[in-house]
Amino acid sequence: MDDKIDNKAEELKGKVKEGAGHATDDEELQAEGRGDQASGHVKQAGEKVKDAAKDVFKK
Repeated sequence: MDDKIDNKAEELKGKVKEGAGHATDDEELQAEGRGDQASGHVKQAGEKVKDAAKDVFKK
């Protein structure tokens, strides 16, 4: 459960960075924010795969 929370926090941190980059016209910060969001999404997808595999092997 902690990994899922950490992954969502990373995604949200990325949204904040991207928004701050838009507000300040800082393209580098925007890109970093998008990267953090993408990383969070990928990690969340990995957690979903692990959860699905656990469900399959329980049966």
